[in-house]
Parts: sequence; structure tokens; C-alpha cells
Amino acid sequence: MKKEYIKTNLIGFIIAGIIVSGVVVCAAVTFPSNEVSYSNTSSGLNSNNVQGAIDELYNVCFPPTTGDTILDNVDIVTSGDGLYKDEYEDGKYTYKGANPNNYVTFNNEKAGWRIISINSDGTIKIMRDEEINTSDNLAWDTSNSNKWNQPATLNIYLNGTYYYSLTSVAKSQIVEATYYAGAVTWNNNDMQDQINDEKGTTSKVKVALPTVSEYIRACSNTSCKTLSTYNSNYRTCKNSDWMFDSNSHWWTLSPASGSSRNVFVVNNNGYVNDYDASYAFYAVRPAITLSSDVQITGGDGTQSNPYTLS
Repeated sequence: MKKEYIKTNLIGFIIAGIIVSGVVVCAAVTFPSNEVSYSNTSSGLNSNNVQGAIDELYNVCFPPTTGDTILDNVDIVTSGDGLYKDEYEDGKYTYKGANPNNYVTFNNEKAGWRIISINSDGTIKIMRDEEINTSDNLAWDTSNSNKWNQPATLNIYLNGTYYYSLTSVAKSQIVEATYYAGAVTWNNNDMQDQINDEKGTTSKVKVALPTVSEYIRACSNTSCKTLSTYNSNYRTCKNSDWMFDSNSHWWTLSPASGSSRNVFVVNNNGYVNDYDASYAFYAVRPAITLSSDVQITGGDGTQSNPYTLS
């Protein structure tokens, strides 16, 4: 709401906030402007700063309207599809389940992206729902190195050609964030240990890829909580994981430990396997982090009515 004031030497108009039983009651009153007196010891405003007093009272009665965060509107769940409190990282919330309401419009792509998590600093991590370069899949690294910071071919492409193809609004909403590109152990049976391994190598970029742990944490089936248990039961686990895509094999950000060339891929049957980084057979689903200043201004997160951002 725009603030407008009537200027006159005879009459002033002000929205006054009156506290009644602890509740602010708003009222409009008129008075001779030369009789205005205002004093507030906490703010320091007084009769020498009448406009400031008007602003303060106006904002009490009509607080500025803004968008909301996801957490303002979404209930936290403990089973089924939805937003969960992350059990491994304090202050983080993660979407799990077969089809939670985590669709978002970004880069003018309606429902083209989905929210992975809300981070402890208020930033929002999202990934593209469908792969890019479907007709010309990209090698993770053409030199067959699994070192993302080398930099890998995909690192260069995503933070160069792809990033600059985004709309100006989309680019303004992205922050350069820390992504975890540490190597993951094949037979890992401890998710906290796996996350710590991923954090062993960090990369501060604007565009990256989801990690293996993010794929597994998107599953709401409690028997699929680690890489080894997920893979041993992948035919069932995939049915409770919204990141699963039966139409493609797609690259993760996670290298395989004990190798200088292998990187993990999520297969179109749900199984997680590692392949040479130079293979150009796999799809790319970018992951980005939105600024904590970005707010939800519409939608309910469903595919037909995705969240809108501003």
C-alpha cells in the first residue's frame, strides 16, 4: 500500500495507533497541524520529526506487505509426501516422497523446477524437473576426471553457457553458493558419514548438480536411508522418491571414492551407479540456490499451481 499524506498549514491527517488491552487499534484523526506533539523515547522521534512519527504509526497500523517463505505456509510432516525437518543438518528442511508439492516457476518455466530443500540460512535449493540437452547429453568431464573443481566440463558449461542463457530475473535470484562435491563410498551404510564425505570437497558456484545424498534423502521410505540400503531395494525405494525419473539416466555432483574418473549417475530404474566422467550418455538436471531475499508470492506448490517467486 502506498503512503500518501495531505499537506496543509491548517489540518493534518494521521493514522494513529492506540494500544487497547495490548492490541493496536488504528484510527484516522484530524487536528490543527500547529498543535502536533509526538514523543517516543524508544525511537527518539519527537515534535521536531513529525513526518517520522507519521511513518512509524502508519507502519504499525499497515505493515508493509511482502511475500512469504515456504516455511510460512507449509506444514512440516514426518511421513508421506511433504516437507521434512532434515535429520542430518540443523535448520534445514527437505522435500521427500513420491510427489510432494514442491513445484516452482523459475526462469519463466512454469512448474519447471522443484524445491530440494530450504537451508538454514533461508536460501532455497531447487533443481530442474526435466533434463537439459536431451538430444545431446553432456559428458561430466571430457578429460575423464571426476574433479568438479578442475574445473569439470559440466562445471564450465553450467556456469557459463547455461547460466548466461537464463533470464535476467532468474540470474538476479541466484546466489553463488557452496556445493558439496566430495567423493562417496559405494557401500556406505551411514548417511551422516556420506554427507560428511560430500562436504570434504566444496565448490562455490552459481549452478551445479544434486548430490547422491540429496537423491536418497528425497525418498520418504525409511528403509532406504543410505546408499547401500537404497540400492539393495531400489525397485521399491524409487517409488517414494520424487527425484526419480524413469525417462533418463542423470548425472549427480558426487564422484565415486577410490577412483579418479568415476561419477555417480541415477539410472532410469532408480539404481545409483558410477560411470566414467567422459561418457556423454547421461542427462543433466541443474541445481541452483535462490537468495534468502526471494519470496513466495503465489501458488501452492502443485504442478498445476506452482509457487511463484519475486
